[in-house]
Amino acid sequence: MTQYIARRLLLNLVVILIVMTFIFITLRILPGDFAAQQVSDQFFAGRGGDPDEALRLARERLGLHDPIPIQYGKFLGDLFTGDFGTSFRTGDSALTSVRAALPYTLQLGLMSVVIALILAFPVGIISALRQDSWLDGGLRLFAVFFLAAPPFWIATLGSGWSLQYDILELNVIAHPGIWEDPWGSFQLMIIPALAAGLAFGAILMRFLRSQLLDVLRQDYVRTARAKGLRSGAVITRHVLRNALIPIVTIFGISLAALVGGNVILETMFNIPGMGRLLLEALLIRDVPVAQSMALLLVVGVVMINLLVDLSYFLIDPRVTVGAASE
Repeated sequence: MTQYIARRLLLNLVVILIVMTFIFITLRILPGDFAAQQVSDQFFAGRGGDPDEALRLARERLGLHDPIPIQYGKFLGDLFTGDFGTSFRTGDSALTSVRAALPYTLQLGLMSVVIALILAFPVGIISALRQDSWLDGGLRLFAVFFLAAPPFWIATLGSGWSLQYDILELNVIAHPGIWEDPWGSFQLMIIPALAAGLAFGAILMRFLRSQLLDVLRQDYVRTARAKGLRSGAVITRHVLRNALIPIVTIFGISLAALVGGNVILETMFNIPGMGRLLLEALLIRDVPVAQSMALLLVVGVVMINLLVDLSYFLIDPRVTVGAASE
């Protein structure tokens, strides 16, 4: 087990390095130049001077004057020493901006996951146990609807209904702050969390139903019922546990996408989370912040996948290290 974990960690480091190299190259070849934009803003503000000299000084100050290979070498050196640079926009450490945005994204992601799990497991189990009934058909139609409907559209409808019937206080002009006003922040998160959680839950529900139907046909389930075990015990002890491994895999993949993919929802509801921060950093070419955001997201995805693999051993003791590696 220890060798397996060490091997996976080493492989994950290689994956992180490859992805960060790709992101570094992508940010350098994108059109636009933050230094030129900064100089342009200075001239529009009435601070004149030689534009070429101002551009040279701005690029030197921002570390953009060196050739790309030298910038890459500095980038790797800073990466291994934990120095992620200074935000071009604010002048603060890039990690400071990321740390300020992280709690909002975690709150939105956690609320979405809780909603998804509360929805997926009861609905998936009922749908599998009532296969081909009118209830099963209705629940499957419910899942397909939320799979097809974009979360931002669901969030738009929810906002309209909330404002029309005065259900929630939606202050999308200025976010109340997760630490300054926890209840206000929670209220603002409810609709986007519902929108994301319903889509996430629909995915889990369909996979759970499919896996449960497959397990329900196995011989050991029929044997357990023949022994006189109650239906609830059969479902919890035999059926659900043996159906969990594929569900955990899908859960890990969807969770990684959920944490990093709420850009539209965060922008719609003015949530100062990581998705909106990444979008703003890309729009103004704030390279240090974009790189720090990308690194955090990549590390998060890699660690989620590692935890998913390790959870296989807890769910099913028959899983060996070799089988998990495959």
